[in-house]
Amino acid sequence: MSVPKFAASRSFHTELKRRINDYFEEVGKSTTGTSSLFVKAVVLLVAFVFLYVHLVFFTPPVLLAVLECMLMGGVGAAIGFNVMHDGAHGSFSKSKFVNSFAAFTLNVMGGNSFMWNMKHNLIHHMYTNVDGVDDDIDVQPWMRMSSTQPRHKLHRFQHLYFWFLYSLLYIAWIFVMDYQKYFKGKIGSMPIKKMSFSDQSVFWGFKALHLVLFIVLPIYMLGFVSWMIGFLAFGSVAGFTLSLVFQLAHTVEHAAFPMPHEITNKLEDEWAIHQIKTTANFATHNKVISWLVGGLNFQVEHHLFPKISHVHYPAISKIVKQMCEEFNIEYNEYPKMRYAVASHVSFLRQMGRA
Repeated sequence: MSVPKFAASRSFHTELKRRINDYFEEVGKSTTGTSSLFVKAVVLLVAFVFLYVHLVFFTPPVLLAVLECMLMGGVGAAIGFNVMHDGAHGSFSKSKFVNSFAAFTLNVMGGNSFMWNMKHNLIHHMYTNVDGVDDDIDVQPWMRMSSTQPRHKLHRFQHLYFWFLYSLLYIAWIFVMDYQKYFKGKIGSMPIKKMSFSDQSVFWGFKALHLVLFIVLPIYMLGFVSWMIGFLAFGSVAGFTLSLVFQLAHTVEHAAFPMPHEITNKLEDEWAIHQIKTTANFATHNKVISWLVGGLNFQVEHHLFPKISHVHYPAISKIVKQMCEEFNIEYNEYPKMRYAVASHVSFLRQMGRA
């Protein structure tokens, strides 16, 4: 499908940006990360390196090794949420170099920052939940994430087997999906821009580095079977954690899945209102969850202001809520994470049977 267009009116977004800018001027803060974010980044990165070194070079007993692999998967996901994600959006630091360094943690973990920028920053953040454009809701034929997608008999049980597919995300991402995008030159139906020599070098160079760090060296040190068990434990936890957090933001019962008009190819709302309708927050008062998921439980604020660091989302969420009340726009929020999970499961059940 061709790229849809948003409604011309931008009065809501203009006023919202003005109020957010006023807030940062009043409090005298930068929109980027604070010292607490840098400390958290160091803690997470050091923890990941420690677990890796201990597992590969000091070989703990089997049970402890498996538990450490699972913990490393959780820490790896936390690095993605807190460090890579802000860095890729340019909100981690005022320094472009520091942002690039933070974003490059994805390359070390086996992904690719170029592909992520195209898929997440440019496509998902622009056309959220638009079937045929937003690749994040294209899990076909395994799952049905929108009423506009074809339904197969298998989908009747997707609310039961989703956890297994989510656990495969990280492994499929680094070993399959990045290469599909690279060789097809497309993300879903959307073409990607031509990769420069530097982009190509980063893609293949870091894929080779990941192969050495996470496959060749562990197999050499530990043996194939031990590596396989550990890597699956690590990858499954990382994949499930990443999948669940991002899915709770958009594929829940109260999130909208707008489609453009068949003739005009225009979406009903302006971009900012579209983001609010297609997105949901969860557990925003739980500081532990907020710390672990890098503020991605404030997904509404993130989609409206991706270049503002997540450390500021609790404060600006009050402004966004007030604006939604004034403009009579529904602000989707689940007070607890378990409510959001239940809504996601219910949504999958509906999509599988509708």
